[in-house]
Amino acid sequence: MTATPTPLQDPHGHPQPTPPNRRARAVMPLAVALPVAAAAAVLMDLAYPDVGFWPAAFAATGLLLLALIGRSVWGAVAVGAVFGLLFFGLLVSWTTRYLGPVPWAALTVVEGTLTAVGIIPLALAYRWVPRAAPGPVGRLLLLPGLVAALWTGREVLLGAWPYGGLPWARLGITQADSPLVQTVSWVGVSGLTFLMVFTVAAAIETIRTGLWRRPFPAAVPAVTALMLVLVPAFPTTPAGTMRVGAVQGNGPSGYFDQRTVGAIARAQGDATGPVLDADVDVVVWPEGLDADPFQTPWLAEYLTGISTRAGAPLLANAATTAGGNIYNTSFLWDPATTGATPQREQVQTHAKRHPVPFGEYVPDRAFYTLLAPDLVGLLQRDYAHGTDVPLVTVGGVPVGLAICFDVIYDEVIAESITAGAELLVFQTNNADFRGTDENLQQLAVARIRAVETGRTVVNVSTVGTSQIIRPDGSTLTGLPAGQAGALIADTDLRTGITPAVLIGQGVSAVTLWGGLGGLALTGAIAWRRRTPAVA
Repeated sequence: MTATPTPLQDPHGHPQPTPPNRRARAVMPLAVALPVAAAAAVLMDLAYPDVGFWPAAFAATGLLLLALIGRSVWGAVAVGAVFGLLFFGLLVSWTTRYLGPVPWAALTVVEGTLTAVGIIPLALAYRWVPRAAPGPVGRLLLLPGLVAALWTGREVLLGAWPYGGLPWARLGITQADSPLVQTVSWVGVSGLTFLMVFTVAAAIETIRTGLWRRPFPAAVPAVTALMLVLVPAFPTTPAGTMRVGAVQGNGPSGYFDQRTVGAIARAQGDATGPVLDADVDVVVWPEGLDADPFQTPWLAEYLTGISTRAGAPLLANAATTAGGNIYNTSFLWDPATTGATPQREQVQTHAKRHPVPFGEYVPDRAFYTLLAPDLVGLLQRDYAHGTDVPLVTVGGVPVGLAICFDVIYDEVIAESITAGAELLVFQTNNADFRGTDENLQQLAVARIRAVETGRTVVNVSTVGTSQIIRPDGSTLTGLPAGQAGALIADTDLRTGITPAVLIGQGVSAVTLWGGLGGLALTGAIAWRRRTPAVA
């Protein structure tokens, strides 16, 4: 018995073009597409912590793609603006915690506008690919592949520009607690984003064209979905253990917190008590201290006392001065090898690669001072960008580092692993965002990094949430936000480089430039053929 063709198929069951001179029919009118885009934005926000309902990411992606099918350029901009502004407004609402609505509105408008522009290529792909390749291969492989590449490329671009970008809202990060997370060890965050969007786009096309009735075409999204679920994590090689004491002091470490001199260091020192007799190999403190220990004798003496009593080096962090610049610096304080008051050149250090624009430095300060002098004036010092390898060696063991928001930059993590890191330590200060979702969103990135690299991650915050995360992404031990305490654990050391570390940045580059190149090629083919789009 022959199946009845759908309106999108010819009598042989193949996708057919619409009558000449007609543009592709939209799945829904613009008046409906705009609220659908808003619903997609809300669902997408729910996929990220605090809620962290990871299936919502797939639903949100599907709704946004459906709203874009058949849109004009300006229609796509409208859909993208509604989605981008609402999504980022919800996701980064934590920026209002201390500084009020102006920074939040500025970040939301910039990221929302870039999202609106970045969504135009998706609408063009839905217009051009069916003209250039109207058969099942074009609809179920080429179109979803191009849409996925353009989506991922948009994330890559937003993660690099302007001022170093904000790779905070990548789709793959929503899967930190899902069964799909192991895939990230093979393809990286960008690769996971690509596979997620491809699966959703292929499913949409399978249904729209009626090809879901035919076994082979219907298998395309099913196979991708099964691969996401069933692929195990790439195995790395055990290399022993390191006993770590990570301390969450919960001190007054926020920008506007009222404190006396030494209050942050004392809070950290007080919380370190349980570590002192635990025979640890290293003590880890989070980001931020009261002063530069290389220029402040009392702080140097305090750190030396903590390290001496623990019988282990202290990995800490502070703003330090070198060569006339100020750096956000992690350092390994080890008086057993350097003496009680070491000079900076005697100490292993790493300076933060990506200081936060408008948080740790003001780019184009003169210009922005004209726009918001009061806000810009709050930031009196500008941190310089670090250039050294994000790595220290503790007792012969290479330990990779990422300071606060550096955790979201692929190249920082990859560089530490290729330099030999067998354990990863992420030091952060979430005090300016107490009571918000920011620390949990950052923790989700840390969890992704553990799986991506096949390494244990020690994620330690001034105020929480701090966790030690196993290479499979599960939590070994942790402390909730707002609670002083210490985490003491024997952490697995691992060697070996995952495919994600080897190809992750390449995947990002290929999706960005390959997507744009593929769109240009299909546009040229569609123009030459002068073939009207399919519905």
